[in-house]
Amino acid sequence: MSSHSNQGRVLSGMRPTGRLHLGHYHGVLKNWLKLQHEYECFFFVADWHALTTHYEDPHLIAESVWDMVVDWLAAGINPGSANLFIQSHVPEHAELHLLLSMVTPLGWLERVPSYKDQQEKLREKDLATYGFLGYPLLQSADILIYKATQVPVGEDQVAHVELTREIARRFNHLYGREPDFEEKARTAAKKMGKKNARLYTDLRKRYQEQGDHEALDIGRALLEGQQNLTLGDRERLFGYLEGSSRIILAEPDALLTPASKMPGLDGQKMSKSYENTISLREDPEVIQQKLRTMPTDPARVRRTDAGNPEKCPVWQLHQVYSDDEVRAWVQEGCTTAGIGCLDCKQPVIDAVVGELAPIRERAQVFESDTARVRKIIDEGCETARSISRDTLEEVRQAMGLQYG
Repeated sequence: MSSHSNQGRVLSGMRPTGRLHLGHYHGVLKNWLKLQHEYECFFFVADWHALTTHYEDPHLIAESVWDMVVDWLAAGINPGSANLFIQSHVPEHAELHLLLSMVTPLGWLERVPSYKDQQEKLREKDLATYGFLGYPLLQSADILIYKATQVPVGEDQVAHVELTREIARRFNHLYGREPDFEEKARTAAKKMGKKNARLYTDLRKRYQEQGDHEALDIGRALLEGQQNLTLGDRERLFGYLEGSSRIILAEPDALLTPASKMPGLDGQKMSKSYENTISLREDPEVIQQKLRTMPTDPARVRRTDAGNPEKCPVWQLHQVYSDDEVRAWVQEGCTTAGIGCLDCKQPVIDAVVGELAPIRERAQVFESDTARVRKIIDEGCETARSISRDTLEEVRQAMGLQYG
């Protein structure tokens, strides 16, 4: 496993609700492909989250888990650069969720914007459940148990990261005030050696007495580089540096991702519920048939009718797949009736088939070697459990639950 710990740790997950499509690829996976080379990444199958809305139909989740992992690997997610695991195979998530639920005010969950929005969108489902109300808290547990520093989200999910920050802050306020905190922090500083301990003390003074934020950044970097500190001592020294109590749960930052520009075959957002998708493993003949039968500008009834690309769903696909030269050709040809709709669609067909060809080939390799796929997940789960156990041990200790 390659290490990117100096740049921070990223956590992100996807619900298993079927095979992935181009909307997932352009909206999430392309970003993951970039992040896996910049951060220490943990990407997980959010099967418990899927149960919050699909609890009556769990077989769909079971069928989709391995399909989704194969799609990740086929898209280029590299288990040598990122940890891939299944949420329910790391039970520490559930225990932290339970412990955080003891201190999280009900009103914080009820005010999460997606709570009422999703209930409205999914009115055909009975979502008046404890699990659905609490799923943002489970998301917080997912993030906090790995002390993730960055969480890639769209604008609609920023509120969830802010909730996680509030929960971490509240937890640290309640449980970070251990007896003899300052004495323990000073003892921990000595473990860095005389030179580093003096530097740390000076940086702490500069930040707390003079508000020197550069000193704070240098102090944090100094602590990150210390190999001989226990996790507990490191967190104490972070808290002592900042003038707070011991930081047990780290506050993550939202890593804003660009909105996916990938439209569905009807111009709406690409979604299985709209039946307007192209899956990552779609056969070329099916891709061609789906794109050739896409609706176009309704004004172009006959080949000789001029059209307006802005009113045509195919034009949205040209924004994703075509260069300036092709787009200029489409603009000219459509508005003058110089080209027909099938002519306009062909460059998109070629581009989509070309983009998906290597993904489909890699998927066939992984589909034929299920033992390899399961081994990747088993190893990812083992790494995830090792880290989550350490965090949970700190949490239990802070909450007074270590009786042994």
